[in-house]
Amino acid sequence: MRFVWAVVAFVIAAAMIGAGIAQRTVFQGPAEATEAIQTDGSTAYTLIDGAVLTSLPGAQSLRVEGTGAVFVSYARTSDVKAWLADVPYTAVTPGGDPDTATTALVPASTAAPSGDATTARTPVGSDLWLDEYQQTGSFSTTLQLPSDMSVLVASDGSAPAPTNITLTWPIDNSTPWAGPLIAGGGVALLAGIVLYLLGILHVRRSRRPRRKGLPLPVTEPISIADTDAEAKGVISSTPSRRSLGAPGPRRRSLIAVPAVGVSLALLSGCSADAWPQIAASDTPSASPTVIVPEGQFPPVVTESQAARIVSRISATVAQADSAMDENAAATRLTGPALAERKTNYALRKAIPDRPALPAIPAEPVQITLPQTTEGWPRTVMTVVESADATAPTTSIMMMTQDDPWSEYRVSYIGNLEASTNLPELAAPYVGATQVPPDSSFLVMAPNKIATAYADLINNGQNSASWGSFDTANDLLLPAIEENKKNRTDELNQTGKDTAQISFSAAAGPASPIALATLDTGAIVAVNVYESDTAKPTNPDAVIKLDNNPAVKALTGVDQSATGFTTTYTDQIFFYVPSQGSNDKIRLLGYRSSLLEAKVSP
Repeated sequence: MRFVWAVVAFVIAAAMIGAGIAQRTVFQGPAEATEAIQTDGSTAYTLIDGAVLTSLPGAQSLRVEGTGAVFVSYARTSDVKAWLADVPYTAVTPGGDPDTATTALVPASTAAPSGDATTARTPVGSDLWLDEYQQTGSFSTTLQLPSDMSVLVASDGSAPAPTNITLTWPIDNSTPWAGPLIAGGGVALLAGIVLYLLGILHVRRSRRPRRKGLPLPVTEPISIADTDAEAKGVISSTPSRRSLGAPGPRRRSLIAVPAVGVSLALLSGCSADAWPQIAASDTPSASPTVIVPEGQFPPVVTESQAARIVSRISATVAQADSAMDENAAATRLTGPALAERKTNYALRKAIPDRPALPAIPAEPVQITLPQTTEGWPRTVMTVVESADATAPTTSIMMMTQDDPWSEYRVSYIGNLEASTNLPELAAPYVGATQVPPDSSFLVMAPNKIATAYADLINNGQNSASWGSFDTANDLLLPAIEENKKNRTDELNQTGKDTAQISFSAAAGPASPIALATLDTGAIVAVNVYESDTAKPTNPDAVIKLDNNPAVKALTGVDQSATGFTTTYTDQIFFYVPSQGSNDKIRLLGYRSSLLEAKVSP
């Protein structure tokens, strides 16, 4: 019976090991799926829609082959299509068969931003791209993009885009039961061998002579010769069964060694995907719930995208500062941020020892608050700390993008004090809505804040807006009052009885920018002009600029009988509470710079 069970074990072992090997060989499916896309090379751009990229699950391996420069970028599908709106391009979209993709020519739908539809535009360096790559001849990368993102393939913006594109997706061809089957077959094989050896041992024992149970009869003759021979040590010439080398259990046990070795060799060749993957189930920890308003558009940039934009702005402005090139600065600055630098460049060209404005820090970006919209213009607020340990500063900036073909430019920039507490802001992946200038949902509309604060500067506690602002923690108002006192004292030293100085503040020409906070308030950036006018009170007196080289450089004269008017620009960031709140408008940060000086009429 032991031999029967041994045979059964051998059959089970052969079936299990064979099934396990078959799963890893003849029955194992392909490891990847490939889609080859061939375009006719009639356009400078090829757009691979996100639906094609996600037609199969898993990461997408992209390979692009061309004859020259190869450019690949990816971004939100709506952003890429907006960037391509003024040029024809080849669109790759899913076909009728899920395993195929179709190509189609999409004509230009809008006029080119330059007014010339034939003007080539390089795709390199656009702020819309979440990432971009450049190679020569061919390019390969692995992506894992969602369905709302697409890939742009181009050469240099003028030459035809590369025509050979290949997409590859991994296919799960793991065989989690191959390992257990081979291991189980090995156990069954070992059990069969043990049963087989036990059967042989049982047969050998059953063939041995058995001792008689009854005593020999007394009258039966006994051979004395055998007894004498045994006593004298005579060895019988008849060989025993064991002396003939009959195989015993010890020798047969060696048969198990190669069988078990085969099973171990098969198991050692099995990779991790030949076994069931049992993931550890940790106790989930509670995480804050972020509720995105229904119908809200996605944020215009990601955190990494915003950091890259800030780095590019910092590098461009640093080069412009070094060369004192206002045209270069205008590619990354606009509004009050550009106006103050134009003045600084003019002063530095006229006054060699005039210091430059503080550089725009490149990193690290501490806070990113992007606007949620699919249109233009777009706004992003960032807070960046200076990496310079000798002069640490924290800058707050409002960056705007006018259209899909423009780069982000800094409109407002200010310095945050160390004690400044920013209101609670939405996460970068959620974003914030832009508050309209005339919004009635705040304690004060954004387009009225600059005028109200200017009145506060002019009239102090007598201003009608005094109660609306948190003046106790305002650092700008004392600085303005200190500047007024210093200018007055300076004039009185030389012309106390022959000249006078007056001060005034008014809203600047720049439009306010406001982004909503989580408590339905807003961070608002505004522009305020401060002016002081020094005039002689004696018709025979003149105002001299001996101690004011900056005004002298801007006006081109060193004295005037009518006086001078000097204007400073203030870029101010406020937190404005929502309507019905008991909180006051709070100053967050600011930057004050000399803007212009002219001779009074």
